Amino acid sequence: MRLGHFERLRPVCPRCLATRGTAVPLALGFVEEEAGGSVRWGTLVCGDAACAMEYPIVDGVPVLVPDLRGWMAANGHLLTLRADLPAAMEGVLGDGFGPDSAFNATRQHLSSYGWDHYADLDPATPPGQAGSVVRCLEAGLERLGALPPGPVLDLGCGAGRTSFELAERTGGLVVGLDMHWPLLMLARRVMERGEAVFPLRRSGIAYDRQRIEARFAGAERVDFWIGDALFPPFAPHGFALVAAMNVLDCVASPPALLQAVDGAVADGGGALLATPFDWSTQATPVEAWLGGHSQRGDDAGRCEAVLARLLTPGAHPQSVERLHAEGEPLDIPWTVRMHDRARMQYSTHLVTLRA
Repeated sequence: MRLGHFERLRPVCPRCLATRGTAVPLALGFVEEEAGGSVRWGTLVCGDAACAMEYPIVDGVPVLVPDLRGWMAANGHLLTLRADLPAAMEGVLGDGFGPDSAFNATRQHLSSYGWDHYADLDPATPPGQAGSVVRCLEAGLERLGALPPGPVLDLGCGAGRTSFELAERTGGLVVGLDMHWPLLMLARRVMERGEAVFPLRRSGIAYDRQRIEARFAGAERVDFWIGDALFPPFAPHGFALVAAMNVLDCVASPPALLQAVDGAVADGGGALLATPFDWSTQATPVEAWLGGHSQRGDDAGRCEAVLARLLTPGAHPQSVERLHAEGEPLDIPWTVRMHDRARMQYSTHLVTLRA
């Protein structure tokens, strides 16, 4: 955890935020290892004695989620996963675990996200294939225009490319927030070593180790934290820009995500929201899908119509209060690579917003 980010952004206790709606500042607890202005091992502690929740900093990443023990129980095996497996042995283990294992599910995630976030930097990748997330971000920033000075919050940053791009394009501090530990480790390797390393799926459970040089101007202004997009661990109205690229259909409550974005953006600041409305019960209960289940309702199942009302103050019981759309939404092609012979093509819905 970069101390400059901690001091500037002044994170608050996510448990107090989620349970009581209060923004209680976190303080450094003990520091086990610190170097170069960053804490690699240590803790952050809630300043309210009635809570005093202790949040670990693991491998430089603070884990700031409301249900800390639940997240730790679900992800403990990933926090202790070895990072020094040779490529051949990774393949041997993947064969042994089998295609339906958590090990291979993680490799598939790393393959798809790593490829889209960084393969466009590889001269061997044909132009226009990888990099959908960058093209979508560029379109949104161009539409949004000038922003006030201030830090940037990248919700659901995944493998980190958007965070690096935002730092380079805005000149401010950027914090990338995500719940997926392996993807954040990929992003941190880019931040610390200037290289993206990830397994790239050929077919079945056959993967190749991909290593791509990835150096970005402004990478020193980026940090990556574990955090829940529904409860960003920050006091209100602290960010000049909030980006949520293909996150809306990956959370338990899409309206709660919109409220979180609305609350995080500073007055006059902007927000970018992209989603293909690709609903899944693994992430979002059917009842929370925005129109994707209600073809007999007022919006005839049109996700875009429900989102538009949620982003119009007073148009829906759960509408945001401060954000308003700037310009018409855009449809942006977004390619997800599954393996050598499979690509999934989305049309993601991009909305630019101003507070």
